[in-house]
Amino acid sequence: MFDHYGKLLFIDLETTGVNPATDVITEIGIVEVSATGVERWSTLVNPERPLPLPVQRLTGISDAMVRHAPAFADVAPELLRRLEGALLIAHNARFDYGFLRHAFRRLGMTFRAETLCTVKLSRRLFPAEPKHNLDAIIARHGLHAAERHRALADADLLWQYWRKLERAVPAEAMHEAVRALLQKPALPAHLDADLLDDVPDGPGIYLFYGEHDVPLYIGRSSQLRARVMAHFASSRQSYKDAQLARQLRRIDWQETAGELGAALLEARLAHMLQPVHNLALLQDAQFCAWQLQPSPQGGLEPRLVCADDDDFDPDDGLYGLFQSPRKAQAALRGLAERDGLCPVLLGLEPGREAPPLPFTERSLHHCPACAGQGEQHGHGERLRAALRGMRLQPWPHAGAVAVIEAGTDGRQDIHVFDNWRHLGTARDEGGIWSLLEDAPARPAFDPETYRILSRVFAEGRFKVRPLTRSRAVRRQRGGTAQLAC
Repeated sequence: MFDHYGKLLFIDLETTGVNPATDVITEIGIVEVSATGVERWSTLVNPERPLPLPVQRLTGISDAMVRHAPAFADVAPELLRRLEGALLIAHNARFDYGFLRHAFRRLGMTFRAETLCTVKLSRRLFPAEPKHNLDAIIARHGLHAAERHRALADADLLWQYWRKLERAVPAEAMHEAVRALLQKPALPAHLDADLLDDVPDGPGIYLFYGEHDVPLYIGRSSQLRARVMAHFASSRQSYKDAQLARQLRRIDWQETAGELGAALLEARLAHMLQPVHNLALLQDAQFCAWQLQPSPQGGLEPRLVCADDDDFDPDDGLYGLFQSPRKAQAALRGLAERDGLCPVLLGLEPGREAPPLPFTERSLHHCPACAGQGEQHGHGERLRAALRGMRLQPWPHAGAVAVIEAGTDGRQDIHVFDNWRHLGTARDEGGIWSLLEDAPARPAFDPETYRILSRVFAEGRFKVRPLTRSRAVRRQRGGTAQLAC
């Protein structure tokens, strides 16, 4: 099945970090297998920046070793010649492929190739095994590791592994596993067949656009590429996915440091862009909550407050967060039945002497609270007690806070909130200052943001940093605004 490839090219890269958009290649190692034999090729690459100490410790590559090495621009022609027409085989192939594509792109060159990931191949051939990293594969298959974390040595390990598989795995099973991994989903006709190569693997949001650039759909995922591909997997395609595929003309995406940033960005853009296929969900929701206020009779009565009101504030004693007034009333009616509350005083039924809903006085066919016999206050307190478990959390901080989210690729997003409102996301101190001081107005209360942030505070997975506006001092240090908190 490999006859149509000119060669198999086992490749490994060493890099300055894990983000192909900001980090660069420091070493390339290739084992090239073709009809003419096996050829090995490697080179150090001058990153034109200091190597991080953790990278030097891991790889053994020092600044002195790469100082006089060729830059990537100098090795690009030879590398491209070797890559041309090959099936690239790498461990965590998306990592190496991403670095190659970004490196060529910086030179104004487009590079595309078919790739095969040996991590995925190992998982498919040996699903019962718990680990599939290179060290586990070395131990499991008895590979000879001359040197670890150097490009050519690791590429040679992959070639050893391939030869072990050819001897240990039946040819039909091997071919079927490789065929399944190389198979790509059929993209809609209007999209570039190579588009999926550009979609990143990490967290973020994606946007589908139709004719005239009309937003069709927004989604989020911790694995963008896999999620976008799932929309076009014919065996699992839903009716909505089929509709989207017919209408789709363009895909865009935005990376985030993690899932929190993706969720916040999705919520903001969904309201801003109103994508057609998200719109039904947005329009169906008319979020509201109950608020207790004094009644003319001296007790307490519930008032429905809409979440899109300018003064909607959980600090004002709000209960429940319902998708519609109808659902809010249904919940209140359920409390009345459970706790023996008067549906007339709750505003659920017109005033009459003997409301027919079950409550403690029902057997007497008479409600003292309805009859004005001094029971309104007691009824109001029972209502407050019944609602207590539904109360929205007051803002738990003295002022604005920054929630710091660090990604696995070294990216850091700083999400700024005040009173459950998301003011925006910054990348540095100057960005925090801008969000705190330059925002034109306080954003409207967003129920989805409230739910997201409630989970953040409850789980305690992120560092939360108080930001006090009155103590904010803008300093210029090398032209960068600093925030003193």
